Amino acid sequence: MCEGIDIACLPATTLQRALRERRLSPVELTRACLTVYEKLNPELNAIVTLNDRVLEEARTLETRPPTGLLYGLPVGIKDTTDTRGLRTTYGSSAYRDHVPERDAEIVARLKAAGALILGKTNTPAFAVGGETTNAVFGSTRNPWDTTRSPGGSTGGGAVAVATGMVALADGTDLGGSLRMPASFCGIVGLRPSPGIIPEDSESFLWDRLSVAGGLGRTAGDVSLFMRAVAGSYDARPLQYPAHHSGFETPELKTNIRLGYCDHLTDLEPAPVVAATCRSAINSFKSRSISVKSVDLNLLEAPRAFAVLRAHHLLAVHRSRLNEPEAAGEQLTQNLSEALNYGALDLADAERIVDEVWRTFRRVFKEVDFLLTPTTAVLPFKLSDGYPRRIENTELSTYYDWFAPTSVPVSNKHLTLPTIFRV
Repeated sequence: MCEGIDIACLPATTLQRALRERRLSPVELTRACLTVYEKLNPELNAIVTLNDRVLEEARTLETRPPTGLLYGLPVGIKDTTDTRGLRTTYGSSAYRDHVPERDAEIVARLKAAGALILGKTNTPAFAVGGETTNAVFGSTRNPWDTTRSPGGSTGGGAVAVATGMVALADGTDLGGSLRMPASFCGIVGLRPSPGIIPEDSESFLWDRLSVAGGLGRTAGDVSLFMRAVAGSYDARPLQYPAHHSGFETPELKTNIRLGYCDHLTDLEPAPVVAATCRSAINSFKSRSISVKSVDLNLLEAPRAFAVLRAHHLLAVHRSRLNEPEAAGEQLTQNLSEALNYGALDLADAERIVDEVWRTFRRVFKEVDFLLTPTTAVLPFKLSDGYPRRIENTELSTYYDWFAPTSVPVSNKHLTLPTIFRV
């Protein structure tokens, strides 16, 4: 998407080296990103609040040694993540003019690593939704086709990275909110395990579903992001082991064991998505890399996810049950539906989670990485809200159709991106 515009579209790892070697200055790179922003953002609506101090901050940064891991890299921050002195609306009209007094921990770590906060990226209200639209800023558009959705809920961040408005972006992911926008915009998105990246929350501290993660133009970019922000955080009880060895991208050597499954549940992907992914699988095989076909039909998993997601939404947003204007249409509807589940549903969901874990434990004794399509569909029209049908299968919710990482695959016959999840 980003080809041929200017230096702003280079991988963050390439920009990092140039900045550290003083072949590129933070001001030069920031100006390049702002040029892209001024040219494309009026139509795409990816960045909803610009940091008008970013050039001044870049000039100040130039006076310091280029030692930070993200020194001089402009980044986008999701508008559900607090940024001190920079408007943060959570995509809600009730917070239209809200300016936080402190940075979220992930923002503090990005700044400590030398990153420059270029602006806030669009999100549905409170990051609930499969596309990126809200009552405050309206809809974000897909840069590959502006009549289509970039997905959600981190759609603004994905568009900003894909077009070169920023080098990296943060985001959150409960049911696909990093992976699906990465898929729809042709970039890389990672949903890490709970506790690796700090999240700020005053409620539901033991949450296993919602996590923070990163977006980049390459896997190496996301690895760079992870190294800058990962680590223990005393404000949350779920923390990843401090001795974790790092976030390096593995080489595709012939002894690596890849597995492929084109659908995890009974919902099969659209034929064009399946064909594109199988073509990519064949490219691995042509390099003498073994790819094992894995049959996973986790029929009960969607039901468990629906219950656990409902539990999460009520735990975090119960106070907004009677505040439809502040909560927005999507969250209000989801909270209402969540009340239909009871304790037995939750107990059954936990049983299913146990079974899913055991299934994957068996799979990963035979493969090192499991590949599947990230979403079952190509980017849908903005006016659709979400796909209602895939071939002959009707979809009952907006999250029926959308693994930890999304990485692009190519098909010369398509003008829209298709993505693997790993």
